[in-house]
Amino acid sequence: MIAQKFVLQLCHDYTFPFLDVARQYSSLFKGTDYKIITVYLVGNKNDAVIQQTDSDEVLFLEYPPKSLRGLKRKPIQQLKKICSQYDFEFAIGHRYQATYILRNIKNLPVIGINHSFGKFRRFTRRWFVNHHKKNLYLLGVSNAISDDMRASLPGFPQDQIQTLYNRVNVKQVVARQVNSAEARKFLGIAADKYVFANVGRLHPDKDQKTLITAFAKVASELTDTILVIIGQGRLEDELKAQVKQLRLEERVFFLGVVPHAINYYRAFNSFVLSSDKEPFGMVLLEAIIAEVPVIATNAGGAKEVISNNQWLFDVGDEMKLAQLMRDVYTQDKLQLKATKEQNLQWLEQNFTDDAVQRSFWELPFLKTSILSNRAE
Repeated sequence: MIAQKFVLQLCHDYTFPFLDVARQYSSLFKGTDYKIITVYLVGNKNDAVIQQTDSDEVLFLEYPPKSLRGLKRKPIQQLKKICSQYDFEFAIGHRYQATYILRNIKNLPVIGINHSFGKFRRFTRRWFVNHHKKNLYLLGVSNAISDDMRASLPGFPQDQIQTLYNRVNVKQVVARQVNSAEARKFLGIAADKYVFANVGRLHPDKDQKTLITAFAKVASELTDTILVIIGQGRLEDELKAQVKQLRLEERVFFLGVVPHAINYYRAFNSFVLSSDKEPFGMVLLEAIIAEVPVIATNAGGAKEVISNNQWLFDVGDEMKLAQLMRDVYTQDKLQLKATKEQNLQWLEQNFTDDAVQRSFWELPFLKTSILSNRAE
């Protein structure tokens, strides 16, 4: 009789977007000999979360968020008890805190997932991972994040840092997205307008200031265009003042937070990501699935999501962005169709559950270190 194989997944909480991240990693084990046990540190037990996590078992430790500051002795002890109940082959920890807790469990191989830039610039974090590098492996959600980790951790074995992309369940996203007419009606967008759209926090990292400046350069010639910005944040008043100064109040619209915004992407004619650093660019995948052409900065992981570098611009380059907005607006239907198909094909090859599952099981350190060591 073959012994059951178990994998532990540890998440800080199930707030957006990490509930779907947990689902993404659960999907890696579908159709395999492994059962995945997901543990949430923060958040009360929730049946909907259990269903959406889609793991073989889901556990809730129910810590208040602030209680996890400091040395985290109590959650470490609880995780040790859980590990005593299962013979885990290895563990997956999302973000540094989960990775830290897991690496304090003796002899447990840990794959730490890093979702953002700069997480290992603190001396204490660099010291910890460098002194616990045996059985510790790091994944970035894009090559840009992996390169950032390598730059921050020159003493860490470079082959123990790899990339595994974020991904989407295309069928689920398509099923949720409504058609253009319904989406425009819901968002209050006129049917006869060409819509440039941006979705994200109103934050310096997202650089909507450059986007608004670029739109101002094309607004007078592209008279039927509007710019729609979905999201909220600390720059809202500043950005609205910029729009007022440019006299674009009738052309630029701030829609605030739109619940389940992904459902309404078909309201857009094109999508613009203006971020000055983007760890991955999930919103680009969502736009591509909605068959919306995308323009993005040549920064972070965004350029890895777009198959055609033709519609990339350097951070803060408002002139280039304005030209790209003209280009996408004037593209004929055949060119647009070819671009959309190319982006969709790239997505299918690299950013679906099936594609990333294949990539996961081919990770060099998984095959040559974690699984081979356990087999011995």
